[in-house]
Amino acid sequence: MRTSFVFSEVVTGLRRNVTMTIAMILTTAISLLLLGVGLLVVNMVDKMQDDYLGQLEVAVMLTNDISVNDKDCTQQPCSGLRSQLETTSGVETVVYENRDKGFERFKKVFESQPELAKLARPEAIPAMFRVKLEDAQRSDVIVQAFTGKAGVKKVDDQREDLDRLFGFLNGLRDGALVLAALQAFAALMLISNTIQVSAFTRRTEVGIMRLVGATRWYTQLPFLIEAVVAGVIGSVVSIGLLVVAKLFLLDRVLGELFAANIIPEVSMVEILFLSPILVGVAIAISALTGYVTLRLYVRL
Repeated sequence: MRTSFVFSEVVTGLRRNVTMTIAMILTTAISLLLLGVGLLVVNMVDKMQDDYLGQLEVAVMLTNDISVNDKDCTQQPCSGLRSQLETTSGVETVVYENRDKGFERFKKVFESQPELAKLARPEAIPAMFRVKLEDAQRSDVIVQAFTGKAGVKKVDDQREDLDRLFGFLNGLRDGALVLAALQAFAALMLISNTIQVSAFTRRTEVGIMRLVGATRWYTQLPFLIEAVVAGVIGSVVSIGLLVVAKLFLLDRVLGELFAANIIPEVSMVEILFLSPILVGVAIAISALTGYVTLRLYVRL
């Protein structure tokens, strides 16, 4: 088999159907971009769950009477509540935080937003017990046991807030993957149509090759390589779009959240590790679609 002839046929095929080739490259790039976004979101959610669940606490907020009159939690009902929390099964640590300490923590959390910190007053911050559990998924035990007790104003389960956040991120991931699947289907159709059109435009020369003894595999190989080349170019474009999105969109819009460790940063290393996956998916889809199209719809 003459390699130079095969590659010359590939270049000829791509040049003859340049508009369909560009459409195939762009469609493949968009589908792989959405797949990459979905995989990056999956990785982000996994890291957030590991980070947040390890720091998850239940806040048992105390009434205003306790916040004002019992700063050291030495009187009833505050001391009794602390004893009950410390002896509750599954509780790892119990930290009492009076109003002053709570206000200092509030200012530290929002130190990047001094206007908000100035508006807040210590009187608005209740004293509380910050309860860390051995199993963060068992926070409902504290909520059920201490809601409504004397001296308890409210039991704040941080897991509910995290569930809403993770629900949003999982929805974003699922949406990206669904759109990627739809775009992938469109890319498959374009690859199939491009191969059929390319084969039709070269039917005469392929027929002559068959008459002089060329095998079916020899005549089909250029069309397969055309599809794979377009797929690889599409994957490279998608990787470039991910890099551009990270540098000019994510880093600018979510930079403060990354710096505050609220959301794990999407790093170039993650995109680097993701790149071979996108290229491999592009090659597999292009080659498989090309092979099936040639076997079922094109007789060469």
